[in-house]
Amino acid sequence: MSEHVLEMNQGHNSLGKVEIAPEVIEVIAGIAASEIEGVAQMRGNFAAGVVERLGKKNHGKGVKVDLTDQGIIIDVYCVMNFGVSIPNVSQKIQENIRQALLNMTGLEASEVNVHVVGVQFDAPKTEQEAE
Repeated sequence: MSEHVLEMNQGHNSLGKVEIAPEVIEVIAGIAASEIEGVAQMRGNFAAGVVERLGKKNHGKGVKVDLTDQGIIIDVYCVMNFGVSIPNVSQKIQENIRQALLNMTGLEASEVNVHVVGVQFDAPKTEQEAE
């Protein structure tokens, strides 16, 4: 097993092995986090922003996965909508990521850390838009 791939254990009756790249976990976690009401956006790095502007959506944006001896550690970087309860939304993000990962891969995350990196306010409407 390489450092960059997770191997799923399916017991003795399996026909072969199934390996999952950490990028797959990033995509699963990114989609699961963005599904939660109150999350305005996921925060990626500059390169991810350039790729997204060129038309390719990066579903793993704002997610970092570390494979350690203690297990899978997922860090999620997101911007919340103004007025939401950050602790409640963060807990929903953690639960949704943990459940999505378990349902899709059979793997359990040992940690899901939510980093709130900003708050998005509603853009002020002009008088014409209000009408």
